Amino acid sequence: MAQQPERRGPQVLNIGEVLAQLSDDFPGMTASKIRFLEEKGLINPQRTPAGYRQYADTDVERLRFVLALQRDQYLPLKVIKDYLDAIDRGERPENLPPGVTVSPRIVSDELATELQNKVRRLSEDQLRAESGASVPLLRSLLEFGLIGHVNGKFDEHALQVARACVQLESHGLEPRHLRPFQAAAEREFGLVERAVAPLTSRKDAASHARAAEAAREISDLCLTLHRALVQDRISRMDI
Repeated sequence: MAQQPERRGPQVLNIGEVLAQLSDDFPGMTASKIRFLEEKGLINPQRTPAGYRQYADTDVERLRFVLALQRDQYLPLKVIKDYLDAIDRGERPENLPPGVTVSPRIVSDELATELQNKVRRLSEDQLRAESGASVPLLRSLLEFGLIGHVNGKFDEHALQVARACVQLESHGLEPRHLRPFQAAAEREFGLVERAVAPLTSRKDAASHARAAEAAREISDLCLTLHRALVQDRISRMDI
């Protein structure tokens, strides 16, 4: 009688094996960061009777989803958790970033592949093509420090700035008019930096992860405050 193939159950990993799977795409990942994400309710590994964590393949997949959205979409953990909660309920999350698709309960293979890619770097030609900016506009954005590049490559932040400035240009606002935004961003960053200084002064990775998440949350609150103050002024216009 032919020997039956051995049936193997779901793979169970310890935290070191999880780190090994994530290391290529997320080289800064540490055990303490994984535990921090668990504290925030983003993953929920099983425990042995002795209290040791056991991670399934789905836990690793969720970690990739969380880390990639943090890194590539700059989303705070609260927003990412809302996405995961919706997925776990079998729903499609609202307001997903462009190009991000999910299937109920588990991240799709297409998304897992997409999210494992490194952060995009754009050439000047690609930046112009995707933003619709003219050569003179991009030169002005560089001149006034609204965008920058590393070895001739631009990141997603530069793309967002360029797209916004293309629209503002259609309203008669040129890069030279927008320098106050750069100054305001620097002041806001100073506030954020001071607020998270107690965490960044610590050497452990979990504190650094908490600092990064707190910085994102404070930044979102600052943007909400800024928008509300401007909208208040607009509401008082005699129009």
